[in-house]
Amino acid sequence: MTTSFRIGIAGLGTVGASVFRLLCGHRELLRARTGRLFEIRGVSARHRRRERGLDLAGVEWFDDPRALAAHPEVDVVCELIGGSDGIAREVVETALAAGKPVVTANKALLAHHGARLARLAERHGATIAWEAAVAGGIPVVKALREGLAGNRIRRVYGILNGTCNYILTQMRETGRTFDDVLAEAQRLGYAEADPGFDVDGVDAAHKLALLAAVAYGGVPRFDAVHVEGIRHVTPLDIAFAEELGYRIKLLGVARMTEHGLEQRVHPAMVPAAAPIAQVEGVYNGVTVEGDFVGTTVYEGRGAGGGPTASAVVADLADLARGVRLPVFGVPADRLMEPTPAPMSRHEGSYYIRLQVVDRPGVLAEIAAILRDHAVSIEALIQRARNPGQGVPIVLTTHEVREEAMTAALARIGDLASVLEPPRMIRIEPFRDGEPAA
Repeated sequence: MTTSFRIGIAGLGTVGASVFRLLCGHRELLRARTGRLFEIRGVSARHRRRERGLDLAGVEWFDDPRALAAHPEVDVVCELIGGSDGIAREVVETALAAGKPVVTANKALLAHHGARLARLAERHGATIAWEAAVAGGIPVVKALREGLAGNRIRRVYGILNGTCNYILTQMRETGRTFDDVLAEAQRLGYAEADPGFDVDGVDAAHKLALLAAVAYGGVPRFDAVHVEGIRHVTPLDIAFAEELGYRIKLLGVARMTEHGLEQRVHPAMVPAAAPIAQVEGVYNGVTVEGDFVGTTVYEGRGAGGGPTASAVVADLADLARGVRLPVFGVPADRLMEPTPAPMSRHEGSYYIRLQVVDRPGVLAEIAAILRDHAVSIEALIQRARNPGQGVPIVLTTHEVREEAMTAALARIGDLASVLEPPRMIRIEPFRDGEPAA
């Protein structure tokens, strides 16, 4: 006899409505694959009368999502409300305290409160499944937590925000400015009316903190992620990147170093031949390097109702089969508190763009400052003469410690001949289109 698997859905926005449709449309498929009959026992959302195109006949409506989470006839709670605090957190806490597993797409909640919620879940014999919180429909959490469980992870990096990737792709393909492409992204629904979480790197940093937690068995530390957005990237930078053989991507990178766990989100120049450079538009791409498996690459749609619902239901299917895993791959009481690696100790190569007055001696002044800070120039681009006017100078460096690079740029920025603050973009070390070992 097939037993029912009774689901409560809190939140019926884009993702919640898509989960509802998937569960209804694939009922028999899910029964065949799990041996359970998926039943939507109840739903809750802010506005009951909003038209969502869903057939809610026979499904109990809860005005209070916490009552849904506590209902004795709900076996599992899907929290699809969003937000790091408030009602979303209360719904999750209510479900866990009742011993019920939670499936969520809420990266902000887990990035800020993940360790505490993991302990709460274990205390009550429950768990939190969160494949949908990172990279939409790409099963990268499952890959890290299960498929690569036998590896020490050397590095995790990727494009974790489709909005930024779309903007940078369009800027490269059309030559338009950031502001122009952002406005288009908002019209198309790829960017929110307030796009700060996306374009300032916060969304990607939430996701990176979670991937790093699974990769290295640690407490999620959003506060330890170095975060930069893409507002300062210009068409000129993108054109110079192309000339130098690179493309600019907003990357999230996590790796264990001798100084601690390095977690950083920022625009980066990657070789045009590298696989990550080929991830375009609204797509996400994640690369994981393991000591035995080598390099594995995952790519797909990182957001949207369909891909995110696919990930939510994948977690539901695991729970229906009886799979209960620790939230971050190891029991909560064994999560480490890794030492954050200071960004000042990061070592890498850099792209620097300067806008300077075209007069004799300027380049010598700049070179002298770089020499004083042991910064070695790898390549230099200087445009045609324009005596007495502003011209761009672009240079790339050999590997150097970031504290030396930033100190040098501070001095260069103080020169009377430098017309605007220097622009710096990190260059990621790839070899032959693959990450360096």
